[in-house]
Amino acid sequence: MTHPPIAITLGDAAGIGPEIIARCYQRAPVLMRDCFVAGDVGAMRRASQLVGGAGLPLPVAVLAALGDLAHVPTGCIPVLQIGAPLAEVAYGQVSAAAGEFAGRCVVWAADSALRGDIAALVTAPLHKEAMSAAGAPYNAFPGHTELLQARAAKARGFTLAEMPVRMMLANHALRTVLVSIHVSLREALDAVTFDNVASTIRITRMALRSALNREPRIAVAGLNPHAGEGGLFGREEIEIIAPAINAVRSEGADVYGPIAPDTVFMRARDSDDHPGEFDVVVAMYHDQGLIPVKYLGVEQGVNVTLGLPLVRTSPDHGTAFDIAGRGVADCSSLMEAVEMAKRLVRVT
Repeated sequence: MTHPPIAITLGDAAGIGPEIIARCYQRAPVLMRDCFVAGDVGAMRRASQLVGGAGLPLPVAVLAALGDLAHVPTGCIPVLQIGAPLAEVAYGQVSAAAGEFAGRCVVWAADSALRGDIAALVTAPLHKEAMSAAGAPYNAFPGHTELLQARAAKARGFTLAEMPVRMMLANHALRTVLVSIHVSLREALDAVTFDNVASTIRITRMALRSALNREPRIAVAGLNPHAGEGGLFGREEIEIIAPAINAVRSEGADVYGPIAPDTVFMRARDSDDHPGEFDVVVAMYHDQGLIPVKYLGVEQGVNVTLGLPLVRTSPDHGTAFDIAGRGVADCSSLMEAVEMAKRLVRVT
């Protein structure tokens, strides 16, 4: 390996996380060669049996230390046990124990990445209700993004305000970055401020300039229908969004908008017969940005956290309790997340 290994956190053991991890090792052993599972040995053995079907399950190699990964043959699932083993949990049911263990794995991986022991973390899905049921400290965080922000800020001695992070969802056709993430729609409207919009554009510019090795073309969506129609449908575009765009444009950014949200994603969509006009769209709130990305290809979707002093990616779906334990979960998005993490590691 030319870099430290990449950790894949277990996710919620009652969901499809362990299953899609095992499926990745089964389907793409070369891709997974410098990765390991930060999780639970028992949960991964169970998942390996689940995806093995009528054939033999992939063997699980238990790591005593990260250095052991170099000696694990291709075709095995290397697992580093994080703390005490997790008692078996029922598939598809909210479990405080599974929520606590999932959070424990993320904290371990985040701290390891901040120390430089691992190159990146790829996070299998959490279940927010299970995390809440797990109690402190995990019930303080709506999801991965906020938990990782808190760990990184603490490690650097920063306040949360001093380490702003943003969520980027990307697939083969579209990238979008969100001004606000896991808050109610009413709170999301309040989050459309000059500082938040300008900070989101700056974080997006910095991340994509490194990844693309050029100045990214950034489109900014309006908040209101038709981007406010000159103030007829709302004044946020005039009083907040446009001034934030102008401020960042004055710093050299190649940024456009505000553009009507019902057309900007179509203009940015990239395909063989439709080259995208923009490299990324900054969306004003969660569903505005994620609905078009997921519609265009949830199976290739990758979640990337921007603004952290570490590389973190994840699949663009949840724990899928409705199909957990049936052996039918699609691992494509997790494979894309591993690919993305490797590309970002090479960039950084």
